Amino acid sequence: MYLRAAALRVLPALFFLAACSESATQTEKVVEAPDSAPAVAALPKADSITTDTKPVSSPAADTAYVQDVAAYLGGLRPSSQSELAPLAGQPAWQAFAQDQDKSWQKYRSTHTERMTKWSATELDSVQRNSPTIFYPFSGPDFLNVFTMFPHSQTYVMIGLEPVGSVPARATLENPKLFPAIKASLWSVLNFSFFRTNDMAVDLKSVELDGALPLMMLFAARTGNQVTAIRPVRLDAAGQLQEAPADTAQANDPKSKFIPGAEMKLRGPDGQPKTVYYFSADLSDFKLQTKDAPLQFVRGLGPLTTYVKSASYLMHKAYFNKIRRVVLRRSRFILQDDSGIAMKYFQQGAWNFRHYGTYKRPINLFAKHYQPELTTAYADSVHPPQPLPFGTGYNWRQTDSNLLLAKRLIPLAD
Repeated sequence: MYLRAAALRVLPALFFLAACSESATQTEKVVEAPDSAPAVAALPKADSITTDTKPVSSPAADTAYVQDVAAYLGGLRPSSQSELAPLAGQPAWQAFAQDQDKSWQKYRSTHTERMTKWSATELDSVQRNSPTIFYPFSGPDFLNVFTMFPHSQTYVMIGLEPVGSVPARATLENPKLFPAIKASLWSVLNFSFFRTNDMAVDLKSVELDGALPLMMLFAARTGNQVTAIRPVRLDAAGQLQEAPADTAQANDPKSKFIPGAEMKLRGPDGQPKTVYYFSADLSDFKLQTKDAPLQFVRGLGPLTTYVKSASYLMHKAYFNKIRRVVLRRSRFILQDDSGIAMKYFQQGAWNFRHYGTYKRPINLFAKHYQPELTTAYADSVHPPQPLPFGTGYNWRQTDSNLLLAKRLIPLAD
């Protein structure tokens, strides 16, 4: 690493200054799988979601190419018959692949293995009752949500980052691609979160034009096979549609549509999965004129919501709309202290389990300190449980926290 050990004490604050500004008030949006996705049938209101299910290209060609691209981006060798095989034989990619193997091996030992073991025990019943995961303010972070909920069928992610596209051959041949990937992954593989402002720049480059390339990479590195990808969008009523091929039209900021992408996977266990990513601002101001994300989320069945490194946005008065939807439509909420403030949980409506350690937010978010959490973590009758990995802005294992909230009363209409 290019940072010295002494600098690590102040590193989180430096990252947050670059990462979690008020401009990051864009949030993530929820999208439901089309009728062809198996998860939809399990959602009560899925029939209200309309979409054109015609594939973007022939399934065989699309399946082979997108998986090879995902592997190539992740430093994993594409299939021998792939058109990318010659590129993977070049010294630049081979050096990149070796570097990625080292980074991912370290991440597995410090995070993935511990997270998988912990979640299999502490989230066992949650995982078995969570067909749909909602991850607002996610950015491209499929890595953490899949690690926590590997058995879910549908994942709905929303962030400010542009959607992006499957990289073309010219992009994959560009020598600037590998440094761009390494720069984008550096903080998430070392500290479990993305640097928001840096990511906004990284994902508007020629090499990485949005969240989708990194989501593909994460899918490959977590043992998933990418079987198909297509552009989608939400109309003004929150209905899912296939997006036009015209990228200029799809990315028009004046458009009434919410742009997104649908990624089909075959999980490590062989089961199909559907991942949606939408680029949307979830602040109350934006939702006044573009409330398709809210319309869509309200149409989903019972949710499990996951929130981490969310800039404490749902602590704020001007994120009331998305906060209320999460609280009204979720059976389970797994979050760090940057998610929904404790004062917004209805008394007597939730059961709470606290994990790890709660001290104070990093300096950038000091005003979001919660005395209620300090009290909860000092409870000798119901003491907090251990958390064997680091997560969130207080990324060290000894400083991290998670809250599991389980609903005790029926879902709101």
